[in-house]
Amino acid sequence: MKFIFRNQRSWYILLLIVASVAILLLWRERFMMEKVSPTAAFVEEHMTNANGTLATYLQDAPSERADIVAGREALSESVGLWMQYALASDNEMLFEQAYKQLQTYYVIRPDIYIAWKLDPQGKAHVGTNALGDDLRIMGALLQAADRWEQGRADKLATASALSRTLTQRTEKQGYMVDFYDFKSGHSTDTLSLVYVDLLALQAMRDHKMLEKKAYARYEDVLHKMPDDGLFYPKRIDVNTKAYTYDDKINLIDQLIVANHVMETERRPDKLIAFLKKEFHARGKLPGQYDRITRTPAVEYESASVYGLAILLAVRSEDSAWAKQLYKHMITFRGRDTRYPGGYVFEGNTHLFDNLFPLLGETYLYHFLKK
Repeated sequence: MKFIFRNQRSWYILLLIVASVAILLLWRERFMMEKVSPTAAFVEEHMTNANGTLATYLQDAPSERADIVAGREALSESVGLWMQYALASDNEMLFEQAYKQLQTYYVIRPDIYIAWKLDPQGKAHVGTNALGDDLRIMGALLQAADRWEQGRADKLATASALSRTLTQRTEKQGYMVDFYDFKSGHSTDTLSLVYVDLLALQAMRDHKMLEKKAYARYEDVLHKMPDDGLFYPKRIDVNTKAYTYDDKINLIDQLIVANHVMETERRPDKLIAFLKKEFHARGKLPGQYDRITRTPAVEYESASVYGLAILLAVRSEDSAWAKQLYKHMITFRGRDTRYPGGYVFEGNTHLFDNLFPLLGETYLYHFLKK
């Protein structure tokens, strides 16, 4: 009897130890996901200029060409992503700060368009917009107006004015194109598929800032676009309606398009299956692939790839894959001990390599919380 009692007690102790370890592991994962991301603090402390605009690079560098961003110059892309983060984290104060930056520095009057790039002091030396950034900002403004009462009328008025400029000045053949030069009147003939932001376009349609027929045209661009058996095209020519591919496939572009595709009746199943297989086989996702051979064209990894892949996994309701991507992504975070929370390598970083991971992490937290 004494032996049986001791044996049972040993099993109880062992069971208690196993349960305690399991609870500890689950709590550690939960704690990590609930913890406020240090990446947000990194952006605010190290990637913000004196005037509050968000710097593109950590390290300063002189601007040598107007069409290429350098150093502490600021991009409309960044303020749009920061707005999306403020919405994802339900931070109204942070959104208001970003909106003030937009109004103070980015919106160029009297034409009422968004300059795609500013110098570190907040002055625009370019006369062009970037459609993808415009739509991201438009979608964020309309989402904020729908969520928060404070400043709602002003945000709607701003979005309405910007939408009129886009639809009246930048359209060709019924499509808004990649960019329009408000100084020369020149524009491109192409629409990049990464710019076909259906969520933003839906919001414009629902707020009567885009006609239903116009929205349907953009939806058709993604719904009817071909693929090469795996990868998506880069752009469509609005005159000929021909789709074209790049020889080297940038996974950031592919993942942005795949996230847009989720708003249509089709799904990016082939791309998701390929990325899962690659991640399992290689333990990583290289930043670029050769379109013909389907093999990596580079060795480097991009934090943005993992942030966008997490967003796609969340939208696909694939928590297991999202967690795997997240765990791998944060191994790159804080490697430079001078910049905790930042995805910094060799003393420098690009802002989107912090904002896309921040967005992915935030959406994953809320997804798991449900």
